Amino acid sequence: MARYSYRAVDADGRRVRGQSEAAQLADLEVRLKRMGLDLITGQPVKATALPLRKVSRRQLITFCFHLEQLTRAGVPIIEALGDLRDSLQNPRLREVVGNIVESIEGGTSLSQAMERHPRIFDQVFVSLIAAAETSGSLPDVLHRLVGTLKWQDELAAKNKKLLLYPALVAAVLLAATGFVMVYLLPRMAGFMKSMGHSLPPSTQLLLDCADFIRDYWAPIVTAPALGWVVARQVLSRSANARYRLDRLKLSCPFVGSVLRKIALSRFTGIFAMMYGAGISILDAIRAGETVVGNAAIRQGLVRVGKLIGEGQSLTVAFNNVGLFPPLVIRMLRVGENTGGIDTALLNVSYFYDRDVGEAIERLQTLIEPLLTLALGLILGWVMLSAFAPLYDIISGLN
Repeated sequence: MARYSYRAVDADGRRVRGQSEAAQLADLEVRLKRMGLDLITGQPVKATALPLRKVSRRQLITFCFHLEQLTRAGVPIIEALGDLRDSLQNPRLREVVGNIVESIEGGTSLSQAMERHPRIFDQVFVSLIAAAETSGSLPDVLHRLVGTLKWQDELAAKNKKLLLYPALVAAVLLAATGFVMVYLLPRMAGFMKSMGHSLPPSTQLLLDCADFIRDYWAPIVTAPALGWVVARQVLSRSANARYRLDRLKLSCPFVGSVLRKIALSRFTGIFAMMYGAGISILDAIRAGETVVGNAAIRQGLVRVGKLIGEGQSLTVAFNNVGLFPPLVIRMLRVGENTGGIDTALLNVSYFYDRDVGEAIERLQTLIEPLLTLALGLILGWVMLSAFAPLYDIISGLN
């Protein structure tokens, strides 16, 4: 089937733009009719067309929550998806849900229909839905997915908040220092030289830095961006480079510990959900490898899977690889002995979630005064180097 871009109107007369797959234009019109839209124009999309609007995590949370409520109330899945499709505001998600409804009407399962949209529903999501369909526990699995997605969203918000203050301080520092060094200081230096006064060493150093920035501003601006692009290319093509960088991240003081806890918290939460939904340990570990976001920890999980495949227990395998501290290993051992591995892993996930939250708060509490002190020292040096000689000249004239 070809992909068409279209313009349509909904029942309220609002114009909608989007893209959809269809065999021909008449098929596109039928598909849009099922979505409550009337086609205005449609044309095939070239291979170089821009991608559709992205579906945010919060929109996916809302979708899962509403689907959970409808299925828990006993609404058939096709009717529930149809109601959701008509109420969604995001054109991309509305189109995807419409395609899922059509696929289910064509005889596929919900998980198989979602699997056709990997950019929105990842491997873990699809595997959990498939297990829920087998066990008949779709509302419970959707409830767990909502909790996991909310935690990921909260963690992303905390990380943004942690980076916002340093970025603001750096912007203020660069703006103030750049104004003094590039615009104000050269004029003051010319005035001081015309008065027959020599520049102090600190002022001369600051003036040399200003001359260097003014003469080589283009390489200074483009070099970090070029380095970032090159690094992204190297990391995307070299698994060894990604592994070395991720190992370096884990070895960083304090930050490495936080990154390790975040990765393991993601893994244990996903593993507990999948195991509780009836997925085997090895399949749950393989799916968890995709969510940790760190190549070094992912390689450790691969080793855990191999050890379990060779006959070792879950606790022994994790203990031999050295991913978890002794306290967590003991929790896993208790869960394995009592048959409550999913409960034990949920406790591990809670343990790491709490530690990650506390660590981010401590880091933020530590960063703010240090950055304020650094900002004060740098601006103080710049201002002192720039204005102290001028003050001496004015005092001499008086």
